[in-house]
Amino acid sequence: MSEKKRPSFEKIYLDLARVLSSRSTCRRLAVGTVITSTDYRKVLAIGYNGNAAGLPNTCDREEPGNCGCLHSEENAVINCDAPRSTEKVVFVTHLPCVGCAKRLINLGNVKKVIYGEDYRVRDSIELLKSVGIEAVKFEEGTS
Repeated sequence: MSEKKRPSFEKIYLDLARVLSSRSTCRRLAVGTVITSTDYRKVLAIGYNGNAAGLPNTCDREEPGNCGCLHSEENAVINCDAPRSTEKVVFVTHLPCVGCAKRLINLGNVKKVIYGEDYRVRDSIELLKSVGIEAVKFEEGTS
């Protein structure tokens, strides 16, 4: 009897981030985020991009990159009530922008950011590295 091939936790959580992105109301890019413990046993927070709670589920403006939506990473950070001392891994459908990378840094004790797709600006990789946070593009079959 052969062993069942099981998906890695990295794949499972990135898939969850992709499912969450389907709740996005942003017209330009749907993004989802999952924050977990480093042992992958606990989901600490989730987020997806869209307008603030209670506001219309639309972009405020038509301008690409300035639609007024909260980013998925912002919403996940807002939703994360885990102590700063808790070590965290962040899964994002797309590489975070610089602003969201800074928010993840301020969340505290983020050890790794695993993302599925590149973003048009890649400056956040060096920013995360500069404070000891590993940024890894998920490649199917490598985890």
